[in-house]
Amino acid sequence: MKILMVLTSHDQLGDTGRKTGFWLEEFAAPYFVFRDAGVQLTLASPKGGQPPVDPKSDLPENQTPAMARFKQDPAAQKALSQTVRLADVKAQDYDTVFYVGGHGPLWDLAENPDSIALIEAFYNSGKPVALVCHSPGVLRGVTYKGAPIVKGKRVTGFTNDEEEAVRLTNVVPFLVEDELKRLGAKFEKVPSWQPFSIVDGRLVTGQNPASSTGAAEALLKLVAAEKAA
Repeated sequence: MKILMVLTSHDQLGDTGRKTGFWLEEFAAPYFVFRDAGVQLTLASPKGGQPPVDPKSDLPENQTPAMARFKQDPAAQKALSQTVRLADVKAQDYDTVFYVGGHGPLWDLAENPDSIALIEAFYNSGKPVALVCHSPGVLRGVTYKGAPIVKGKRVTGFTNDEEEAVRLTNVVPFLVEDELKRLGAKFEKVPSWQPFSIVDGRLVTGQNPASSTGAAEALLKLVAAEKAA
């Protein structure tokens, strides 16, 4: 099985002067779920190379077992430092794609033509697409058969309440929950910071950092079932 993981290259938190990027747990947890399952992994980002880690995601209170494991794993660190350029990857080379969250994707991946075309290529060829936390927001420009890809779909993502809790409601370019609802999705959620992921057809979405492992495991099951069929 071959999985493409897509990360942001964006490191500016709006015009606050603070840094952002991808959320470390949302990379580390799925990365090890996939690697432990024997999956061939390719990591990509718009600019290639080392993607920016959101410094907040690495604070002491946000540490997780997967992050601790990542810090002891030179191979994982090397893989992360050498992401390929998003423009150079093709959906036909992979079984599925997993989008890592963090606030960064709202600025670059949500507007990135390569990302939009890539998701459409995966989905149109019958392959699942998984996104967690803020990355479901990158679906805003993605269409399927002339309509928003999320229209009528059960999805989740970082909630308005969670954005309010981290005090970035007025900093982000758009709110994931509001945007997905605007596009006609059936947005579902659980109380803030609890793990929650949804599979609807070929679309897998997770609500927040705690949902990263579950979303990755759900994606593996989905791809395995499709291969068996």
